[in-house]
Amino acid sequence: MKKPESLLRDMFQAAVAAADPLVCVPPALPNRPKGRLVVVGAGKASARMAQAVEQNWDGELEGLVLTRYGHSAPCDQIKIIEASHPVPDEAGVAGTQEILDAVSGLNEDDLVLALISGGGSALMTAPASAIRLDEKRAINEALLKSGAAIGEMNTVRKHLSAVKGGRLATAAYPARVIALMISDVPGDEPGVIASGPTVGTETTAADALALLQRYEIDVPPSVIAHLETGETPPKPDDTKLSRVENHVIAAPQISLEAAADVARKAGVTPIILGDAIEGEARDVAKVHAGIAAQVVRHGQPLPSPCVLISGGETTVTVRGNGRGGRNVEFCLALAVALDSAPQIWAIAGDTDGIDGAEEIAGALVTPDTLSRAATLGIDPIEALANNDGHSFFESLGAQVVTGPTLTNVNDFRALLIL
Repeated sequence: MKKPESLLRDMFQAAVAAADPLVCVPPALPNRPKGRLVVVGAGKASARMAQAVEQNWDGELEGLVLTRYGHSAPCDQIKIIEASHPVPDEAGVAGTQEILDAVSGLNEDDLVLALISGGGSALMTAPASAIRLDEKRAINEALLKSGAAIGEMNTVRKHLSAVKGGRLATAAYPARVIALMISDVPGDEPGVIASGPTVGTETTAADALALLQRYEIDVPPSVIAHLETGETPPKPDDTKLSRVENHVIAAPQISLEAAADVARKAGVTPIILGDAIEGEARDVAKVHAGIAAQVVRHGQPLPSPCVLISGGETTVTVRGNGRGGRNVEFCLALAVALDSAPQIWAIAGDTDGIDGAEEIAGALVTPDTLSRAATLGIDPIEALANNDGHSFFESLGAQVVTGPTLTNVNDFRALLIL
């Protein structure tokens, strides 16, 4: 068998490759419309998705997509605009206006192909008329540090936006809209992916305001006034959404199964714990460590060699000022919980290649992680308290660095038990 670290890296790469837009977009492309094809989209995978459309479309097309800085892909007919993520910027606002302009004035013979992936919530930015960009940025930054789940954050984002929560699709009416989505959210709910720009919403402005209050977000008077008006995005039964189709074409489960196949071929039995696991990263790490310990002590739920695989999106309530992300937070808490168990190796990484705001996917945990840290004089408990996972694993040379993967199906975790 390969070295444990190599096997875990191979599993992670297989998970990423299974969600490559060049693989999953072509089979989902629609038939040619009678009228124009206008391609729009947003997310960390949108440029690669646009590239896949261009390479496989027989006919004329036009359009533009928004992606994160450094996540572009070569396209000739579809314009690629780069903007800021995870906090929106003016480039995102300008690009979003271009998208809204591109879908306006279409007729019922035209088709809008919306390429939606994780990251689209920050990239496709059109603050509601009463809200300034700096106010929206401040709320977004606070939510990212609050420990709110992605569904909760996107509920707030929908109600502060002029494009999310189905508003992109209503702007395109009466054109037909087909959205191809790469899911990065637990449960693969289309209305949560990139805050559902082509999906009607059931939530209300009061729901958004209640979430801001629950997480003690400092909200300016203009935002409170906007939410108290009760203005909401279109509901799912809105007439202007009657010509919309939403299709999830890549999801975490597919990637977990691809990683499981790699494990089987290496003679290791995979156990997929779930594709939609949420919760504080350090708490999820403790649970994973407990399951791994049960395998070591009692051979349950399966004897070793086996690998525990999971996906989903954890959260981090930021209390320190370190360099962190939810995957390295998981790995650091896992290393502490495992306490140098000699039979367990682990990897955790974000399939888009970015954990938090760092261009680092995640990290590896080995039986000697804590001893190597001790040799360097690094205290893992202190690092965890400071949310400083990136610095911790950088010092150990145990980071997982992929560069932009141009896809995004959420987090990948694997604990290998030998």
